Amino acid sequence: MKVFRMAAVLALVAGPAFAQDSPHINLMADGPAKTEDEKAADVARDKAYKETLKKIPDAKASSDPWGGMRAEPPKQPAPKAAAATSTHKKPKAGTASN
Repeated sequence: MKVFRMAAVLALVAGPAFAQDSPHINLMADGPAKTEDEKAADVARDKAYKETLKKIPDAKASSDPWGGMRAEPPKQPAPKAAAATSTHKKPKAGTASN
């Protein structure tokens, strides 16, 4: 019974390995070739499609729907003239310093 189980396990493990080495056979039959009428219809359809694409206008406007809802960026304040000087204030007596 153990031999049968081992043979079954070996067959299950080895099956995918053998499937990878099998020759690639296309079981689907190739479709029939297109007739001249079908080829002409395809060419006409492609031409009409390309002409339709040429009629589409170029998008020049922004397509951002939230563009008007955003606030303008904050303006940077001008540097103060007093901050440019290097005068240090001494803390008052009795106050805690940071």
